[in-house]
Amino acid sequence: MILFPAIDLLGGRAVRLYKGDYDNVTVYSERPWEVAKGFAALGARHVHIVDLDGARDGGTPNLETVLKIKKESGVFCEVGGGVRSMETVEKYLSGGVDRVILGTAAVEDEAFLVAAVKKYGDKIAVGADLKDGYVAVKGWRVVSDVTADGFFSKMESLGVKTVICTDISKDGAMSGTNLSLYREITGKYGVNVVASGGVSSLSDVAALKEMNVYGAIIGKAYYTGAVDLAEALEVCRDN
Repeated sequence: MILFPAIDLLGGRAVRLYKGDYDNVTVYSERPWEVAKGFAALGARHVHIVDLDGARDGGTPNLETVLKIKKESGVFCEVGGGVRSMETVEKYLSGGVDRVILGTAAVEDEAFLVAAVKKYGDKIAVGADLKDGYVAVKGWRVVSDVTADGFFSKMESLGVKTVICTDISKDGAMSGTNLSLYREITGKYGVNVVASGGVSSLSDVAALKEMNVYGAIIGKAYYTGAVDLAEALEVCRDN
């Protein structure tokens, strides 16, 4: 299983939101690229980046910071947040980012999603941010009428290879991840599932690996010291 330590960007800083609330922010670093270099030093080979400004407002307000993270760390970088046009996708990929995640656009603009997957293949991933069984969009502030099951089925039919699935109620709450959700969807659809939200202990990591989940994102648990990243990476390895 691939472990993706997360860097959430707001105003060029590495932060965490509590349950997606932009008014409940903790700042962890003014130099996010140094955070990524720290991940790499501990053995991480992948980083998950979210442009929170982009998720809320659209565009690529943290583009320079994202590209510096990639350049300074040298690890596989995937980024999401506000990716709503082919121009934005191309900015990231031409700058060296390895994978771009479509969120709101995957729900509201199917033609764009189809075109992006056709052009870039597995360099395109999709985010499924779930709230009470429905997909949320626009930085989690709006809940759509798209069910989780309907969304995953549609992504499979469109040829999407990777879906980052977040249980919003668990994100940043340090209450454990939604193991039953990931147990239900892993293997049910022909996509790689990345578990996100509430991965807050080594037992969470071990349980997800045991389910053969493709990947897991770890955020607040690392920053607060609840999980030792080196130990979590060791759990993820196929020994």
